[in-house]
Amino acid sequence: MKKNWKYSLCWLVLLIAGFYLINTLIMFGVIDDFIENMLVTIGINIILATGLNLIIGFSGQFSLGHAGFMAIGAYTTAVITQHITSELGFILSVLVGMVLASVIAAVIGTATFTRLKGDYLAIATLGAAEIIRNVINNLKITGGSAGMFNIPQLCSWPTVYLLVCLTTIVLTNFIRSLDGRAIKAVREDELAAEAMGINTTKWKLAAFVIGGATAAIAGSLSASYVQTISPSNFGIMESISILVIVVLGGVGSMTGTILAAIVLGVLDTILQNFGALRMVIYAIVLIVMMIFKPSGLLGNWEFSLKNIGHFGRQERG
Repeated sequence: MKKNWKYSLCWLVLLIAGFYLINTLIMFGVIDDFIENMLVTIGINIILATGLNLIIGFSGQFSLGHAGFMAIGAYTTAVITQHITSELGFILSVLVGMVLASVIAAVIGTATFTRLKGDYLAIATLGAAEIIRNVINNLKITGGSAGMFNIPQLCSWPTVYLLVCLTTIVLTNFIRSLDGRAIKAVREDELAAEAMGINTTKWKLAAFVIGGATAAIAGSLSASYVQTISPSNFGIMESISILVIVVLGGVGSMTGTILAAIVLGVLDTILQNFGALRMVIYAIVLIVMMIFKPSGLLGNWEFSLKNIGHFGRQERG
């Protein structure tokens, strides 16, 4: 127990140090508005990708509906904060978006997980995301196809940083808990897990609901920071972009997902000056990386302070 508290304290110190480091660099002008926007985008992508990795990498379910849950969070925040233009309104909108995304994810999961697997499940979740997008596209309260503009900017980089830390901590602790082990057992062998008394549908659904809730958080942050959203922002390409981060980092590795989100975020920013060639170069880099490292940047490896401490004791021995 004392060791766990020690490692938890170390992580807390690292997170606080990271916050003050970024803040100091902003104060001295090292990080300008352009780089700050990049950091916010990376943070939002980390929340999206870690939630999707829980579904794909740890529960073994292939989902392409993440953009739909992101849209729910984004539009919930846009609608609520235009009526309650305060920090309280933003917090309320994030919570409401999470609840709505969780309920819809539970409905979709209940209807699909008992009958579909693999590619068929991916198609079903993609269809569900398109249904969500088209419903939003035809509602007056969401501005229809024109989208919503002048959304109050109640989100800044400290807000994104805080929520990245919170969601990562919650997801990581969930994966390492007994419930997380049950989810990983379902991924490894569903029949064997069911034979051992594990309710496979329950845990697949739990991972899907949690992943949907985290996507809603990311959508809320994006809507409040960018201040403009439209249904076209949440199409299939958005879901695929999140999937690319998960696969590139390593399916089943939270550390790899975070690293991939950072690498791709920086790469995308650097390539801004290449104009139309940007996406071509971006795609070539991804292809080369996957050819030479098909398991992703880190495979299923996870960074841990405990492993570092154990390695240090071995070296001294």
